[in-house]
Amino acid sequence: MKLGMIGLGRMGLNMALRMKRAGHDVAGTDRSAATLAETEKLGIRTFPAVDELVRDLEPPRVLWAMIPAGPPVDELIERALPLLQRGDLLVDGGNSNWRDSKRRGARLLEHGVLFADAGTSGGIWGLELGYCIMIGGAGEAVARLKPALDALAPGDGWRHLGAIGAGHFSKMVHNGIEYGMMQAYGEGFELLQASEFGYDLAEIAGLWNHGSVVRSWLLELAERAFRDDPKLQNIRGFVEDSGEGRWTVQEAIDHGVPAPVLALSLFERFRSRQDDSFRDRVIAALRHQFGGHAVRAK
Repeated sequence: MKLGMIGLGRMGLNMALRMKRAGHDVAGTDRSAATLAETEKLGIRTFPAVDELVRDLEPPRVLWAMIPAGPPVDELIERALPLLQRGDLLVDGGNSNWRDSKRRGARLLEHGVLFADAGTSGGIWGLELGYCIMIGGAGEAVARLKPALDALAPGDGWRHLGAIGAGHFSKMVHNGIEYGMMQAYGEGFELLQASEFGYDLAEIAGLWNHGSVVRSWLLELAERAFRDDPKLQNIRGFVEDSGEGRWTVQEAIDHGVPAPVLALSLFERFRSRQDDSFRDRVIAALRHQFGGHAVRAK
C-alpha cells in the first residue's frame, strides 16, 4: 500500500523503514531538515511540509502520524483537513489521550475523513522486533490498514480493539502497568545492591529470565543496562513520565477502580525529580523536635 508518515523521529522513521522493507510505498515528512536528509539516504521519499506530502498521495490517502500528543495533533488536523477528501484516512499512532482521539475522530468524520487511534508499543526495538499495535476505529479503516499493520507487527502482534478511542485507552493502561513493573524491578534491584552479598545484578537479571515467574523483556533490558554500567553510575535517577501514567490513575479514580501500585509508581516518578525535598526536611525537623534525633546540616 501507499502511505504517508508524519513524524520521522525514533519510532516514526523505524516504522517507515519496516513498512518499506515489507514492500510498501512509504513517503514522509518531519519538521527537521536534518531528519529529512537522513531519511532520504535510507531510500524513503520525503517532503518538507505536510501539505506537500498530502498532495503527493493519491486519494483515498492513508496518513500515519507519529508526533507528540496534545496540541501538535490538533495543529496537524487543522493544517491537513482542508487538503483531505472523503474516504481519506488519518491514523494517530502517538500517545494521545483517548478522549482527544474520540473528539478528533468525530470532527474528521463530519468531513467524511476516517480516523484510527493506534496505541503503539515497541520503542526503538520495533524496527527489528516489530510493534505491538492496539487499534481503535471503524472496521472499514482497520481493513484498509491491514497490510501496513501486518508489516509493522510481529505475528499476532496487532488487534482491532473497538471503536475510536479503544486503541489509545488500552495503550494508556499498558503504560500504567509498565510504570508499576519498572518500579517493582527498580526497588528489587536496589535491595539486592544494598545487601551484603555483592551480587552481579546483570547475572541475576539474566538468571531470572530462565524459568522464573518474573521473566520479561524488561529484565532482558535490565541485564543489558547492568552489563553496560554495573552500578548505573553514569545515569541520574531522574525519571520522566509521558503523561499516560497520570491518565491511567485519573481513569482509575473516575471508575472507582483501586490501583494503588499504579498510582504509587507514578508518584515515585515525581519523587525521583526531587533533590533535598522540603517534605523530607520537614520530617527530619519533626524527628529532631520530638525525639532529639540528629539532623544533617546543609
